Amino acid sequence: MSTPGKLWGVGLGPGDPELVTVKAANVIGAADVIAFHSARHGRSISRRIAAPYLRPGQLEEHLVYPVTTETTDHPGGYQGAIDEFYEQAAERLAEHLAAGRSVALLAAGDPLFYSSYMHMHRRLADRFEAEIIPGITSVSAASAALGTPLVEGEQVLTVLPGTMPVDELTRRLRSTDAAAIMKLGRTYPGVRQALTDSGRLAGAYYVERASTTEQRVLHAGAVDDAEVPYFAITLVPGPEPTTPLPRLEEETVQRDRDAEGVGEVVVVGLGPGAHEWTTDEVRAALAEATDLVGYTTYLNRVPERPGQRRHPSDNRVESERAAMALDLAKRGARVAVVSSGDPGVFAMAAAVLEESADPQWRAVPVRVLPGLTAANAVASRVGAPLGHDYAMISLSDRLKPWEVVAQRLSAVAAADMAIAIYNPASSQRTWQVGAMRDLLLEHRKPDTPVVIGRDVGGPTESVRVVPLGDLDPAEVDMRTLLIVGASTTTALETGTGTRVFTSRRYGRTRDAAAGDA
Repeated sequence: MSTPGKLWGVGLGPGDPELVTVKAANVIGAADVIAFHSARHGRSISRRIAAPYLRPGQLEEHLVYPVTTETTDHPGGYQGAIDEFYEQAAERLAEHLAAGRSVALLAAGDPLFYSSYMHMHRRLADRFEAEIIPGITSVSAASAALGTPLVEGEQVLTVLPGTMPVDELTRRLRSTDAAAIMKLGRTYPGVRQALTDSGRLAGAYYVERASTTEQRVLHAGAVDDAEVPYFAITLVPGPEPTTPLPRLEEETVQRDRDAEGVGEVVVVGLGPGAHEWTTDEVRAALAEATDLVGYTTYLNRVPERPGQRRHPSDNRVESERAAMALDLAKRGARVAVVSSGDPGVFAMAAAVLEESADPQWRAVPVRVLPGLTAANAVASRVGAPLGHDYAMISLSDRLKPWEVVAQRLSAVAAADMAIAIYNPASSQRTWQVGAMRDLLLEHRKPDTPVVIGRDVGGPTESVRVVPLGDLDPAEVDMRTLLIVGASTTTALETGTGTRVFTSRRYGRTRDAAAGDA
């Protein structure tokens, strides 16, 4: 019997034949059999890369996948069809090896990095001698194409398949320093969503067919979903790029963007809920925008327009959202950053302007268009509780410590002003409303009117007036705004409901006003 042949797993690198290692080229030239995979169209990327190193007369084994992304009538479904193919392909190679012929099984990139070679290795390496020649991975090639460091120091790089569920991909992107997302193609809309939801889109880049003559490098947000091939990769570098990325500037961004010059960012407020509370000025800005950026719930209030790109994200990534909007505008987009209410009241205007102070965004124009804020909308439902001096305070301690919130509540209460309370509670913040009530009762009478406005302007609107001493934190959630009256705030019961006003004649107590009525 002849001595069995040797199986070589040959890494070819990412696509450029000149990136094939010397050892890989020598093995390809010496092998008796050259094996390679392809889809049913028959065009093998691996064979094309290896072509300069083949010699005349070599046997070739063309292993054609029965399915790739299409459906199949195989009784075992997609996985059954693939498993059967791998078994049959392994036996074809085993016949050559048993006959004493050496087999070089070609693998784009590295044979053990998301490669078809590993399926043959599992089925053959226990019967025949096998040796693996490593190759340059697509991650390394894409990083080189981008021309900026991918990780440094103690940073962690996570390699992710784009086929993961969006929620899981989002979770992993949030928890890593740097990432490479592979297996794109039809998965790209979900990948873009995960990048947006994790707040990583602004720092993400897309590299297509790295190292080949068809290479393209774009910002991840500028990619047309319909044109993404499987052989593309998204990179999220750990270090902030400190050098220009000239290839990004040479690419043509999506067709519906301005091709020349810097675009602009317009921060708009939709108002608190009702469609009629959105101004004509804001509607015009939304219609003119090529890109909409915002918290998912707020973007869902804006009608979709053909050709307009939407970049929804989680409510907790304001800085990342602002940076993404500025980066899109820097590359020519007309971006509308969408807020509820007024964008300058506990909303996105401050985040965008703060981020725009970074020198890289200095050339990007930023405009702010006002909107009806929730405090005025809630006040209007009961009359004029904000008719005199008042303060606006956010009860959220996510961006400032509770000690600061408490200090400001006490100061405003001592100053005897009405208070509009934004962000009073959420699913994670449930105790602050009770703490606020107790602080205010140190300065206000228990019968001070408190307006509880929930989803004002929306389909589940409700407005109630209760005494401060009876305020129940269980009635308050993130969709609620509170207005706490001053000593001059009066609540009147009428035939059409409770009316509340804060007198502009200072020094006139609500008890006196009620007596006059």
